[in-house]
Amino acid sequence: MSHDEPQVHGHCDPRFTAVREAFEENFRQRGELGAAVAVTVGGVAVVDLWGGWADAARTRPWERDTVVNVWSTTKGPVALAAHLLADRGLLDLDAPVARYWPEFAAAGKEGVLVRHLLSHRAGLAGLREPHSFEELCDWELTTRRLAATEPWWEPGTRSGYHALTYGFLVGEVVRRVTGMLPGAFLRKEVTGPLGIDFTIGLPEEEAHRAAELVHAPARPDSEQGAVFAQLAPAALAALTNPPVGAAQANTARWRAAEIPAANGHGTARAVAALYGILAGRGAYGDARVLSAEAAERVREGQGACRDLVLGAGFAHDTEVGLGLWLSGPNGSYGPNPKAFGHDGFGGSCGLADPEAGVSLGYVMNRMGPHIADDPRKTALVDALYGAL
Repeated sequence: MSHDEPQVHGHCDPRFTAVREAFEENFRQRGELGAAVAVTVGGVAVVDLWGGWADAARTRPWERDTVVNVWSTTKGPVALAAHLLADRGLLDLDAPVARYWPEFAAAGKEGVLVRHLLSHRAGLAGLREPHSFEELCDWELTTRRLAATEPWWEPGTRSGYHALTYGFLVGEVVRRVTGMLPGAFLRKEVTGPLGIDFTIGLPEEEAHRAAELVHAPARPDSEQGAVFAQLAPAALAALTNPPVGAAQANTARWRAAEIPAANGHGTARAVAALYGILAGRGAYGDARVLSAEAAERVREGQGACRDLVLGAGFAHDTEVGLGLWLSGPNGSYGPNPKAFGHDGFGGSCGLADPEAGVSLGYVMNRMGPHIADDPRKTALVDALYGAL
């Protein structure tokens, strides 16, 4: 197999040949190293493809069960955990966070609601004090600091992407309600019973299945400096405190930690299944995971605005629902503005479109420079909707 000619494996319904072609084109034209894409329509798997290499040295082929860190695509399953609790009457999305987590009321946060955590509107996009990678891996320390800190802006008024803090904030509420960290709760209630190959963190015995992440090409220092100089303090805190990337995510320390905004590991098949629960309006095969009303609530828009953290990266306003981003007029998740999903740092993506009955999962190991709307993802989404 030549380095530029991808060997793609798996299954693709003939109706979705365009998705396979776009996937192959990602290797030839868009610098793909190793990747997988999966699509379900009406709960049926119509695309399940993988190919390329699981390591930078191109010595390990990407296999059917290769898993990879999917960064913020993890936020969808974390939101699912909160909505599961709300559906069971154990969590009120309109209640103050402090009802479940009393220490959180410090520093003027007594009025912050659970829905503000889910919609990146809590004003806690990043910590104000320096927070190291080692400290990020410490659940108790990170949540204690978040409970004590004051918001960067008035909670509830604007969204500002909570890149790393989201998982600790929503996750600590899950823990206060259930006694379990979100990874354990998802395993017990969703991924275990349904056989979905997705974990927050990665058990040591599964490490041999993990693809090696490869960093996006670095910008020249001067250019990088100019970009950071334009960021507001809240954005700087969200995106650089602490700085994390492929180097951290490839470590055993990262995989052993619970960082639910960013260290989910899974296959594209698993991502398509998890987002497929939402595309199926709460149903997964014969299983009812969420009520239809609860599944609908996930995409309840909380107001479009120029995001206070990511705004500079978009030429348009964006809108986040209760845990996931709406496709909106810019079509991040296809032409249906009510479709929704989440991208992961560097390229990965999960998508749910209940109207079309479609879900998509895309995972990869060569990270691009984009926080959202990587050209490889966009090519796959366009091909999918072209085939429907």
